[in-house]
Amino acid sequence: MNKFSVIIRTKNEEDWVGHCIQSILDNLDDPEIIIIDDGSTDETIQIANSFRKNNFFSSKKKSNYTTIKVYKLGGYTPGKSLNFGVRKSKYKNILVMSAHCVLKKINLKSILKNLEKYQGIFGNQDPIWKGKKITKRYIWSHFINKKVENMFSKLENRYFFHNAACIFKKTSLKKIPFDESLSGKEDRYWANKIIKMNLKYLYDPEFSVEHHYTSTGATWKGLG
Repeated sequence: MNKFSVIIRTKNEEDWVGHCIQSILDNLDDPEIIIIDDGSTDETIQIANSFRKNNFFSSKKKSNYTTIKVYKLGGYTPGKSLNFGVRKSKYKNILVMSAHCVLKKINLKSILKNLEKYQGIFGNQDPIWKGKKITKRYIWSHFINKKVENMFSKLENRYFFHNAACIFKKTSLKKIPFDESLSGKEDRYWANKIIKMNLKYLYDPEFSVEHHYTSTGATWKGLG
């Protein structure tokens, strides 16, 4: 089965969560979407639920509706939310997406084949600043146009992985979960754990998203 469970972490993402979900529905067949919310006070949850499949819409407009699960998590940390989402997922393939990313391109045949070899795959990101494509400097310079196995960041002096857009086998994340004690960079620590275990992960630019600016987005901090 090539179905995906998609984990999206949210906090006041009303401007982008609908774009994110619609892009997933445009590229994946009937995914399960799991929203892990960190106390949103805007319309994030209402917008996410507007994509919820019910009896009326189950046979119509399949690209606009799917299974939506929403959880509010106490004691939120990035790693805790991802591990919780994995436990709640029903499919063997896991896609993690930032709520302000829009999925533009994915080669599912290639991705699924590579998941047999790699513990995780992260994709290319095009940074969009208030509608404008910006030059890939700083953290964005990691997102190049060729595949890289076990990417090492000279900028950060450690192995680099980014979970704004990444894919895993569920079995891999259950065996090697994210560190729940961290307030950020859980993806980098996960990658370095993979290396210490003599395992591999992949950067694949054929899997690509637009990463839109938000004032609360961790990747954008310091770049605005």
